[in-house]
Amino acid sequence: MIRKSIRSDLERIDSMKDEDIDFSDSPELDESFFSRAVIFLPKPKKTISLRVDLDVLEWFKSQGKGYQTKIIALMKAYMLDQKKKASA
Repeated sequence: MIRKSIRSDLERIDSMKDEDIDFSDSPELDESFFSRAVIFLPKPKKTISLRVDLDVLEWFKSQGKGYQTKIIALMKAYMLDQKKKASA
């Protein structure tokens, strides 16, 4: 659901004509940009069942939308740190 505070902005933007958009601060993308472009595909995800302490889960949920993504980001940061230490 879209927050009411941004709904009017989105409606205004949706009603704009292409010629009314100011692109002066955006350089036009040419062939050289696309020839250097690198595509990063997301890594596949695996659904698992994970037991988490209730207080930890409630705290992450209290942080709002995206709490699962934040949990994964922290686990990934820990993993990368451990890999770095292991290779040192």
